[in-house]
Amino acid sequence: MLKMPYLLCVALIALAPAWAAEPARSSLPPPPEKSPSQAEAERALALAEGGDAAAGKAAYEVCSACHLPSGFGRRDGGYPKLAGQHATVLIKQIADIRAHVRENGGMHSFAMELRGPRDIADVAAHIESLCIPPGNGRYVMPDADTRIAEGGRIFDRDCVDCHQPRGQGSKEKSYPMLAGQHYRYLLRQMADIRDGYRQNVDPDMVKTIKKHKNGELQSLAAYLAALDTPGTPCEPVQAQARK
Repeated sequence: MLKMPYLLCVALIALAPAWAAEPARSSLPPPPEKSPSQAEAERALALAEGGDAAAGKAAYEVCSACHLPSGFGRRDGGYPKLAGQHATVLIKQIADIRAHVRENGGMHSFAMELRGPRDIADVAAHIESLCIPPGNGRYVMPDADTRIAEGGRIFDRDCVDCHQPRGQGSKEKSYPMLAGQHYRYLLRQMADIRDGYRQNVDPDMVKTIKKHKNGELQSLAAYLAALDTPGTPCEPVQAQARK
């Protein structure tokens, strides 16, 4: 029996649509009761704290096992790239996960290890201060150029007003930076928002993304993943070794 070359198998698994490996939603247990007021109260307190990046480094240890000390996450999209993300965005997401407003079973227990608004603010400040690691998970199939071009057109038409011309988002409005995020993570989140599985998002975004089919979301994710992440790049390993 002929076997598919190993590297080709790995490539096909890594680049399959993000929803292909997801469990059937109907098979999942019902989520715990949501508490939007709790999330908003904790978010407001964390924003008022301001955050201390140095203090947040220790608190971030609970996050680093999955998101890595560098905040790089995983190229396969299992964990998002967090380094340099706006602290306001991180605070909202952590508060929402803690209150079950955003369901993320894998992260909830870790988020609950943070002691409260001060820890949340400090962790967010630390992550925002991280340099940007090189590389990320991108769409690398043969039609990548076509996908990226189409995604750029979709982004300029539908997304640029909130996420800004280079996908840098807005710290003031808590709009996430999307540029340079891992392709498969972007694809999964957009599909979940469109299909109603992720509900802690601006209603205007839901309305916008509802009209996009799977192929258009692939193109949009390919475009965003191809953009450079704004922020301070990490020094190459060779440069660090010379110091």
